[in-house]
Amino acid sequence: MYRLKSDLLASLFCRLTVWPLAVKLCVVKKQRKKPIIGILGGIGSGKSTVAGEFARFGCAVIDADKIAHNLLQEPPIKDKVVSLFGAGLLDTNGNIDRQRLGEIVFSNMEKLSLLTDMIHPPVLDRTALLIEQFQHDDSVKAIVLDMPLLMEVGWDKRCDTLIFVECDRQKRVQRAKKSGIFNENQLKFRENFQISLDKKRNIAENTIDNNSGLMALARQVSELFPKVVRSN
Repeated sequence: MYRLKSDLLASLFCRLTVWPLAVKLCVVKKQRKKPIIGILGGIGSGKSTVAGEFARFGCAVIDADKIAHNLLQEPPIKDKVVSLFGAGLLDTNGNIDRQRLGEIVFSNMEKLSLLTDMIHPPVLDRTALLIEQFQHDDSVKAIVLDMPLLMEVGWDKRCDTLIFVECDRQKRVQRAKKSGIFNENQLKFRENFQISLDKKRNIAENTIDNNSGLMALARQVSELFPKVVRSN
């Protein structure tokens, strides 16, 4: 009987001493959540350029526009888009011409809504999956969301920090024309479907000015990056 009690006491003592150590080790091993940085700004403001500069500091950039582009080439989505908007969307290689698609949907609210309902859910699903992967990647210091409709889909609430890219309208128009994607009227029309720049500017904690060239922009990102990481 005495030996049984001794064994029980020894077992209890072992648990009491080892368990806190195990908990401590679990806490130490728990990964620190990487900050999620959301980029806001108008069309042609240079959001992707800013995201690219953050990538130079070890950030993982999730390009939602690129995800959408890839989805448009995948048979399930591609077939649905062609059936809705016609085979005239296809280029000589049989791929969806995004410029033609934009001209169609941004001239008709109902068609834009149809395309949005089709594309946005899988884009957001893949974005969420990438965020989860990057959170467990030790080489990643922060995660940047380069998502044109970040606020419109409510993903600004998932970000730890929001950055607004300030850029004069005329410069944005010039960039849009240079890219060959759309002209000034099309830019204005597309922005009418988005939340106003004033609201995006006001909700952002930080602003980067993109009116003075790449060197000035890079300097601002280099100054802002350590603050963003440190504050999270």
